[in-house]
Amino acid sequence: MDFIERLKDSVNTIPNLPIKCILGYLKPTESLVLYPLPGSKVVSQTYDGEKDQELNYEFAMKSKDQEQIQKVLWLIQTYLEELSELKSSDASFDFWKIEIANKPYISNEDEENYYIFILDVQASITTYKERK
Repeated sequence: MDFIERLKDSVNTIPNLPIKCILGYLKPTESLVLYPLPGSKVVSQTYDGEKDQELNYEFAMKSKDQEQIQKVLWLIQTYLEELSELKSSDASFDFWKIEIANKPYISNEDEENYYIFILDVQASITTYKERK
């Protein structure tokens, strides 16, 4: 299932986004990442393997510039609030909606004066059993 990749790619189309989003952990220097969170669940399932799911994800940004982080995460939040379509490249899911679970907030400041801000979202999708 390619949902997280399509979400990342979609966010990277935001005009004037000064940093590209990648999948995985924050890097030692400035970075913007997307990764899954615990608590995702199957809401319903059919006998043919179709599943309605609620998936939790987190965008995290690390930078020494708090203003830049806030600008980026608010751009992403605004974009996601308007997102109505997200296509799978392998027909593994249908997208229904994405909700902002938590507005951008500061999470941490490390020993090198990098700030970390977080934006949590929950996506509602239908996934399909892999076709052979």
